[in-house]
Amino acid sequence: MFKLSATSIAIILATVPNYASPNALQSEKVYGQEWSQVKTLLTIEEAVRLALASDDPYLNEPKEMASSFEASGIAEAQLQDPKVSMNIANLPLDSFSYTQEPMTQLQLGVSQSFPKGDTLKLRRGKRQAQAQSERYRQELRVREVILDTRLIWLDLNYLAGARSKVLQSRQAISELIEVIQAIFATGRQTSQDILRAELELSLLDDRLVEIDRKASILKAKLARRIGDRAFTSRMPISLPGLKFPNAVDLVLNMLETHPAIKMETAKLDASDKDVGLAGELYKPGWAVKAGFGARGGDRPDFASVGVTMDVPLFTAKRQDKRLQAAQKSRQASRLSRDIVLLDLRKNFLATRADWEQLEKRVSLYESVVLERAKDTSEATLSSYQSGVSDFPELVRARLAELDTELKLLRLKSDRMMAQAQLLFIEGENNA
Repeated sequence: MFKLSATSIAIILATVPNYASPNALQSEKVYGQEWSQVKTLLTIEEAVRLALASDDPYLNEPKEMASSFEASGIAEAQLQDPKVSMNIANLPLDSFSYTQEPMTQLQLGVSQSFPKGDTLKLRRGKRQAQAQSERYRQELRVREVILDTRLIWLDLNYLAGARSKVLQSRQAISELIEVIQAIFATGRQTSQDILRAELELSLLDDRLVEIDRKASILKAKLARRIGDRAFTSRMPISLPGLKFPNAVDLVLNMLETHPAIKMETAKLDASDKDVGLAGELYKPGWAVKAGFGARGGDRPDFASVGVTMDVPLFTAKRQDKRLQAAQKSRQASRLSRDIVLLDLRKNFLATRADWEQLEKRVSLYESVVLERAKDTSEATLSSYQSGVSDFPELVRARLAELDTELKLLRLKSDRMMAQAQLLFIEGENNA
């Protein structure tokens, strides 16, 4: 079998970061023009800024709900409107004369009701707690938008890096095919090597198509947050720098300040007010009435004043049950808060462990696995030059090195995603 010189094969299989021949540029033009024609870089910081500055209903809805609860709290803390009545009493039907009979009166009355105990104060307090819960919900959604934008951006960043690596390998195999075809034309090479190389080239083309497919889906998701910039910008290949997470004990002590917990605490406060309102039902409600009766002629006018009061005597099936229901609802709110806190703690510890183990795997790949993959590729190249190994083995070694490089990119991206999730839990002052 004809053997290529070591220099020729080394040139063909070179994969330095800035490697680009005319054929490589042609491949970039053919496989996904949208990647090469876009000029503007979209950094992760810019993506987050655009997401938070957008007129996103997901961010604005809690703010409107908070305003609604605040307005309702003011309205529900007011006394009921006074009631005014007008009557004509004892009007004779034979003459319909206002002055005929001494009992005929033109009556005017006004009444005002007063709710039981501190009902008005408690109603307003409940609405204020609900409004506060919505403000914390908005704060939580801000964190969710930041996290979602970062995760999508990091996935796109990985695909950009993976695409660059695959294009480099495709170019190497494409040039190798050209060399083998030239040798085959002289009768010194078999068609099997050409077919194998073309198969691997087709598989790499399929990888490029799959990368572009995934990128299109992710860009559509990112456009939900930042608009058309998701389609008109290209992704940098290098990873961004995110804030380093705080120590575990510090974050665990900070979980009570997470907006998801504060939102549940505000709901619990609203449930406390419901218990207070149920307790006020045992107190009497009051209403004051005043009236004036005018009579015709020289007859004296009348005035009247009265007070009505609720008498909650039979409370077993009304007030007692409402108080019991409010207390159960408050307990459910307390348990809901505990559930959120436990889930938040569990998610933090799991994500922290994942982040730390990914750091170890990245270090292992950078220091050992990738170096061994490169050494194996170089050793296979030398064996092929010496006639010890065949061409398919040479291709497999090169593709194994590519898979190792892609795995390292994936691990780095996963580690950064875990870091973004940790920052979602602990919060950032500079977000």
